[in-house]
Amino acid sequence: MMSILWPLWAAMVASWTPEILLKGIAEEGEVDTVLRGMPHNPTTEMDLALWKLASEATGDARELLVNSPPEELAARYRNGTLPDIGLDAFLDAYGRRAVAEIDLGVPRWAEDPTPVFAAIAGYLRVTDPEQTPDRRFARAAAEAEAKIDELVRRARAKRPVRGWLAGLMMRRARALAGLRELPKFCWLHGLAQMREQMLLVGEELAGNGLLERPDDIMFLDFREAQAAVRGADPHGLVAQRRATYEREMRRRHVPNVLLSDGTDPEALGAPATAGEGVLAGMPAAPGKVTGRARVILDPAGARLEPGEILVAPSTDPGWTPLFMTAGGLVTETGSPVSHGPTVAREYGIPAVIGVRDATHLVRTGQEITLDAANGTVTFGEDDGRE
Repeated sequence: MMSILWPLWAAMVASWTPEILLKGIAEEGEVDTVLRGMPHNPTTEMDLALWKLASEATGDARELLVNSPPEELAARYRNGTLPDIGLDAFLDAYGRRAVAEIDLGVPRWAEDPTPVFAAIAGYLRVTDPEQTPDRRFARAAAEAEAKIDELVRRARAKRPVRGWLAGLMMRRARALAGLRELPKFCWLHGLAQMREQMLLVGEELAGNGLLERPDDIMFLDFREAQAAVRGADPHGLVAQRRATYEREMRRRHVPNVLLSDGTDPEALGAPATAGEGVLAGMPAAPGKVTGRARVILDPAGARLEPGEILVAPSTDPGWTPLFMTAGGLVTETGSPVSHGPTVAREYGIPAVIGVRDATHLVRTGQEITLDAANGTVTFGEDDGRE
């Protein structure tokens, strides 16, 4: 474990130091540009691998992937009636990923590849060659390298030693910071194995009539599962917890903080605004973009057209295939160092986070302007899409 963490600590130091060394030289957001298009990031490598798979589809297979519902494609893949598009190799490498992937109760992509097919369809709708994911990522990397050279030149003109040291740290940051995704990516191997073994037990219990279906075991703790193996009937317990889970999953908003009496402090005030028709949030990834919004609550089966601004409650690695074609990102929660904003910076996508009730107040199809410098989302016209 320590062999993984040491490079990450070095990356954090290398990422923070340039802000200090370049104070008074670099403008706000310029150092963030240096962290675009970073190598050695397992999540970025995953997204680019999926783009490569999609781009190699031709003829009838391509038409099928673009025009068929992701759920239907996933079902055909599972029953073996989908043409070979190379998905087996992709899922061998990344099939243990999912939205909320640290939750053992959540199906992995290897079990349900519906989100993968949704992302593939989005990639294949890109018509501008300059907006393909591989070129966008390469352009972000080139911009980062050019920004390092520019900042070093400006710094060395005033403080030669400081400029040289800032350049060293920025290049070290680019070489190492992408590894921050590696520990979690490695942990997913163990989590996937745990889920697989639990489902095998669940399958046996379902076969003995003690569960309705194998994944019901995810609603039991280990002692309760052991009791079920010994013959105890958990039907009532599972039904009660599944009903609670399904009710809670319908929530559009989960409070960041709850008081001891159950009060949600955020709900007591109106959403922060910066003027008429403007929502206020927190700058997270530099840039400004105007485009049509796409409100997505769950990436499974989601359709994001190239250039649309993704508006979501929050994001994690399971969302990032959508980032490759998004024009910008707006989330209701998160911090500048959380996963979504960090990946947005790497891809060169403007992002504003902490925009309270964004998924309620912004409508799919509405034109919005995302200004990451000011942390604002400005409403434009609405085309009526849902």
